[in-house]
Amino acid sequence: MTKTIMLQGTGSDVGKTVLVAGLCRIASNRGLKVAPFKPQNMSNNAAVSDDGGEIGRAQWLQSMAARIPSSVHMNPVLLKPQSETGSQIIVQGKVAGQAKGRDYQALKPRLMGAVMESFETIRAGLDLVVVEGAGSPAEINLRAGDIANMGFATRANVPVVLVGDIDRGGVIASLVGTHTILPDDDRRMISGYIINKFRGDISLFDDGIAAVRRFTGWSCFGVVPWLKSAGRLPAEDSVVLEKLARGSGKALKVAVPVLSRIANFDDLDPLAAEPEVDLVFVRAGERIPADAGLVVIPGSKATIADLADVRAQGWDRDLQAHVRRGGRVIGICGGYQMLGERVTDPHGIEGHVREIEGLGLLSVETEMAPEKTVRNSNARSAVYDVALEGYEIHLGRTTGPDCARPAVIIDGRADGAVSADGMVSGTYLHGLFTSDAYRAALLKSFGIEGGGENYRQSVDRALDDVAAELESVLDPRWLDGLMA
Repeated sequence: MTKTIMLQGTGSDVGKTVLVAGLCRIASNRGLKVAPFKPQNMSNNAAVSDDGGEIGRAQWLQSMAARIPSSVHMNPVLLKPQSETGSQIIVQGKVAGQAKGRDYQALKPRLMGAVMESFETIRAGLDLVVVEGAGSPAEINLRAGDIANMGFATRANVPVVLVGDIDRGGVIASLVGTHTILPDDDRRMISGYIINKFRGDISLFDDGIAAVRRFTGWSCFGVVPWLKSAGRLPAEDSVVLEKLARGSGKALKVAVPVLSRIANFDDLDPLAAEPEVDLVFVRAGERIPADAGLVVIPGSKATIADLADVRAQGWDRDLQAHVRRGGRVIGICGGYQMLGERVTDPHGIEGHVREIEGLGLLSVETEMAPEKTVRNSNARSAVYDVALEGYEIHLGRTTGPDCARPAVIIDGRADGAVSADGMVSGTYLHGLFTSDAYRAALLKSFGIEGGGENYRQSVDRALDDVAAELESVLDPRWLDGLMA
């Protein structure tokens, strides 16, 4: 029989994703066949799974931790928030429609069948499945038809470990409050809890553990300190962008406007890891720094809406000034579409706005189309003639004179565009900066040595470090029982 454990949180962003990845790596290190599973995810940070569909980027990372190929069944329901059209619904890797919040609540019970089918597919032949919840089971107003937390746990009869984030404060009240308001059938699913993101002397929380036990009867399976290694892993949620400190004093400043519907922002992680790169995320109300050498326009789940927001922030003027000063610009996916002269949406895929003027930095135009491109790709940089490996997730087709100078060659076909002076480029290829050779060539063009460390290997080492840290602090009796 395949063992299963589910980590649910007292709220969002409590660290479930990293803990699941860490448990998967521990199990893999112990020789177990293990897989991650998340019934429902909401994120514009998507990946293309090894079997060719869309899943949350977090589940892709967790599959890497488990050392197994990623699958659409690891995240059977993925919600990708758009603009006025609500969220795009991905079911088992493929687009199944769109829905706004209230409509989706009515739709959820119909998705439980796909969730259970994927769960049975994933756990076949495995020793362990580590499941990640979404948000909090304490959101009892959403309990009817739930597929993400207790709705799944009770249906699949999976024991739950509750994760509380002590860094945000009120963790005792969060745990006890969750116990208090859960209905009896849901409460019985919880076998214990983990305290996450603790800073300082862990023994200082001994009285807290006693208090939680007094109110709930639950066992504590460990107090996890702030995991330094987790900072070297790709982040799941764009909420992390609000917490990043601004860098300073490095050789190259790279500015990234934080779009309202930013997608696949972990494209930037390899640049952030470069010692001589100062990666600055430009938030609403801020100017693009005049001393930036490179501006990267990231992906977007709603190109037209985000393009309008770029103008509202005045970033279009900042970009024009940046280019006049001799600065460089790279656009990825939706960011590439924005760099052109026009974006049209004749089918109303993104909403009621059917046409918008682009930033005019590339001589191309984009027309949105219903067909979605989702694939992993082998590629080559046409600019630096080095190998690339990435993925494509996009709607729309981009054409124009600058496409005669492609940015990359994907599986033998031209992709993207480069301006006549070579200072502005764009591509649909996500994962551009993951190539160590590409980063080295890019940084060399700015007179900087870089790209020396293998980025994927550094992420793999970080997963090992997270696993080692967790093994040292989690209750060995609980952990050994889980891994037995």
